[in-house]
Amino acid sequence: MRFKTDFNGYAVKFSPFEDGRIAVATSQNFGIIGNGRQYVLQATQQGLQQVAAFDTKDGLYDCAWSEENENILASASGDGSIKIWDLSAPPHANPLRSFEEHTREVYSLNWNMSKRNLFLSGSWDDTIKLWDINRPESQATFAEHTYCVYAANWNPANAEIFLSASGDNSVKVWDARKPLPTMSIPAHQYEILTADWCKYNDCLIATGSVDKSIKVWDLRRPGQELLSLFGHGYAVRKVIWSPHAETILASCSYDMTVRLWDISLPEDSLLRTWDHHSEFAVGLDFSTLAEGMLASTGWDEWTFLWNQKAEPGV
Repeated sequence: MRFKTDFNGYAVKFSPFEDGRIAVATSQNFGIIGNGRQYVLQATQQGLQQVAAFDTKDGLYDCAWSEENENILASASGDGSIKIWDLSAPPHANPLRSFEEHTREVYSLNWNMSKRNLFLSGSWDDTIKLWDINRPESQATFAEHTYCVYAANWNPANAEIFLSASGDNSVKVWDARKPLPTMSIPAHQYEILTADWCKYNDCLIATGSVDKSIKVWDLRRPGQELLSLFGHGYAVRKVIWSPHAETILASCSYDMTVRLWDISLPEDSLLRTWDHHSEFAVGLDFSTLAEGMLASTGWDEWTFLWNQKAEPGV
């Protein structure tokens, strides 16, 4: 099933509470200049239906659902702010709050699955910030990257550990209680746009780069990648591990495709290629509630929801 947004899609995230509910962050004019809109969509027998939409003065680049309240949603804005929305509140009460510390675009948001009041933001001001939803100021700022931070994600097994991916060509691993990273890997020779943890082995991470490759790393032996996955024709915009299968990855790219990989098959790891987008495919997520369910969004203003064993339908 699919849904046409008014603006260009940038990010899509499944609700951790409600099956078939997704948030889609969008930007006008490809995010270069103009407004943003945060959509909430629900899969129904009639297709994807709009549940809510929140307008912003600047483009939106990412979004994240709260892990403690099914109605709370955060959006990453091009003006450096993070907007918090409450689906259960009347329109005049939204945004619930706006965190305004980053000095450039916020490009990444990730909620902590254990300490459910905490979330991370990554920004083009080269920093990562740690936030408590209940406090007005950030709790910490991590400033060791030398270029834009494109992704910051919590470790699925340890609530204090997170990784970050940057345009400085490095991936860093951090302990939120310490100001300096515990590890820095020069993972690619070009900008790293995305990184994610394996949900079943928190020593494994995957990175995606402008160099068109995906690399899988074992943090116990960070000197050399475990394997590289080739197939995308342009920069890899998003790579995510399946929440249901230890060796399954999905990725999307500026080559307009979404791909599914199995790293247990190093010679034949590419399982599927979908080409349902007609512009850059930039947002991708797996459902934690429905095994095999994927969502993607792109600059063609289409958001798709489908099972990995099928084709993204109309």
